[in-house]
Amino acid sequence: MSSITSSKREEGKEDRRRRIVAAARGLIRETGDTGLSMRAIAARANVSLATPYNLFGSKRGVVMAVLEDAKGFQEQFSTLKGLSAVERIFKALSITLGYHVQDPDFYRTLWSSLLDPRGGDAELRAELITPQNSQFWRALLDEARAEGAIADDIDMDLLQQALSGRFASVMLHWIMGGGTVAELEPAACFAYASTLCACASDGFRPVIRARMLDFQAQLLAVRREVAGL
Repeated sequence: MSSITSSKREEGKEDRRRRIVAAARGLIRETGDTGLSMRAIAARANVSLATPYNLFGSKRGVVMAVLEDAKGFQEQFSTLKGLSAVERIFKALSITLGYHVQDPDFYRTLWSSLLDPRGGDAELRAELITPQNSQFWRALLDEARAEGAIADDIDMDLLQQALSGRFASVMLHWIMGGGTVAELEPAACFAYASTLCACASDGFRPVIRARMLDFQAQLLAVRREVAGL
């Protein structure tokens, strides 16, 4: 009897957790604002104000849960074994931006906050820009160097900064209305490929350049389709 009661209690807790995460995500999408109050989240989820604190500890805990709920990135990325590091870089971009295509309003709000020159939402910024995120991309770049794809005279810290900057510029172009969400993946992949091509070893440069031209063709095709040509 006690085990049944305990099971029902856990089910109820998980249901409330899902409702709070869905409420926060919905409010971000609909209001275009990441600076949500716990009171608004609780009201939207139809729970007491104490419940989000009891389940997540703080607003930051809710933000972390929203971001985790928004992506199954690691699960998808783990299936890419056997591909070269360079190809896994492009696949990682594809997986990441696939979520943006599925829920553009939500992600536009996240990136607007992240790229806000006035500072944006500090808690959100802390979760989107993390050492773990940086370490993930650096590990892929180091693998690409180990596989001989990146020239020995390229400084890896500067390369990583350049790639991060190219990605941020693509996202800024999008949130400023300069392109559609369908352009994000080919635009980001083209930006990465062009940077990697410039830093590639002589043996790998033709391969990366070919991928760059593939992404260029994809991006131009999407733009022609959007323009109705």
